[in-house]
Amino acid sequence: MTRLHDASWRGFASDNYAGTHPEILEAIADANGGHQIAYGEDVYTEHLQQVVKGHFGDTAEAFPVFNGTGANVTALTSMLPRWGAVVATSTAHIHTDENGAPERISGLKLLTVPTPDGKLTPDLIDVEAWGWGDEHRAQPLAVSITQTTELGTLYTPAEVRAIADHVHSRGMTLHMDGARISNAAAALGVPFREFTTDAGVDVVSFGGTKNGLLYGEMVLALTPEAVDGLIYLRKLNMQLASKMRFVSAQFIALLEGDLWLRSAQHANAMAARLRDKLESSRFQGLGFTQKTQANAVFATLDNAVADRIRERVRFYDWDRARGEVRWMAAFDTTEDDVDRFVAVIQEELGR
Repeated sequence: MTRLHDASWRGFASDNYAGTHPEILEAIADANGGHQIAYGEDVYTEHLQQVVKGHFGDTAEAFPVFNGTGANVTALTSMLPRWGAVVATSTAHIHTDENGAPERISGLKLLTVPTPDGKLTPDLIDVEAWGWGDEHRAQPLAVSITQTTELGTLYTPAEVRAIADHVHSRGMTLHMDGARISNAAAALGVPFREFTTDAGVDVVSFGGTKNGLLYGEMVLALTPEAVDGLIYLRKLNMQLASKMRFVSAQFIALLEGDLWLRSAQHANAMAARLRDKLESSRFQGLGFTQKTQANAVFATLDNAVADRIRERVRFYDWDRARGEVRWMAAFDTTEDDVDRFVAVIQEELGR
């Protein structure tokens, strides 16, 4: 096949735009050849369970799936009865970017709370966590937080612990959407389990695609009694891979060594470089709306300027009404990519 794209082109729209890490492609090739039992009875998926336990503890069980929406829907469905509701932020991916899948596929109710930084607190959870026993209200029985958040901010282990304690005291369970969980661990400088298992999280949607995988995410059941029927729900939600060894082999390559950390640290560093260069240049007409704590930069500039920049380097509007944009770095973003982007921003702001 002839390559159809310019492999040197990289933008700042999403870490999903990046290709597959070479070490992941090598792992897929190594897992190829011969026959392995389908639907997860292969040696790679069996070995993945031990790798996951090494990061998350002996109670952790991994359920590889195809994508992030599937991971979130399958996880939350396993945590709730049909009359259950999930408390989440108004910016949560399950609310804004999954096309109603949690509601339509799972039938659950989302109870959303506005937040200034994409983070829930015990007090904010209580805005919607009420009405137990009221037959007229969907029962708030789970809370979902995102790490890192959709606004690029981080929960510390102590903040997650406070939420978990609060949630559990009300008879609810805690889900973490970890689409960028590796970026969070890299930024915090702590192991995964410090802000998940040890902090009281019950179920995690573990993201791989944004950190260099070709495809694949995982549902991690950390508290066995918090879930029910995951083995059936994965198939019911069309997330059971027949050739699962190729999903599991990718996660083994990511997690058995330090590839997850190297890739996430690099993406975070490139976002920090972008933020630092823009701030130090003191460009007129450019502001920032959130802390840059991982691999995302949220900025404000005139929409016309943003449109001109976007013609040269791809990125997304976040809130066009306030001129807010999002710039994302990935595992393959280079220093030259950042410096060229800064030069484009400077040129267009000066026009």
